[in-house]
Amino acid sequence: MKEIQPVNQNVLLDITDANDERKTAGGIIIPDTVKEKKNIARVVALSNVDNPEISVGDEVIFNEYNTTEIEYEGKKHLMVQYSEILAKIVETDSI
Repeated sequence: MKEIQPVNQNVLLDITDANDERKTAGGIIIPDTVKEKKNIARVVALSNVDNPEISVGDEVIFNEYNTTEIEYEGKKHLMVQYSEILAKIVETDSI
C-alpha cells in the first residue's frame, strides 16, 4: 500500500468532503470557480516537526492562500507548511 508522507515540515490535510460537488435547490451545479474554499480540514499526516502542536486526526484552520492541492487515489488533499496552520479546533466544556 502506498501513502503520501509529507517532508520538509509540511502537513497533509484531507479536503475530500470539503470540495464535493454542490448544487442549488433547483439542481444547478455550482462550478468550482464560484465556490468558496473552506480553510478547515483534518490532518492526515505531518512530517517530522519538533514539538508539534497538532497531530493526525486533528481539525485545523489553515492559511488557504499558500497550499498545494493534490488528488491521490480518488481523495483530495492539501499540502501546507506547518507554519501555515493557524489554529486547532478543540472541544471545550460549556459554561
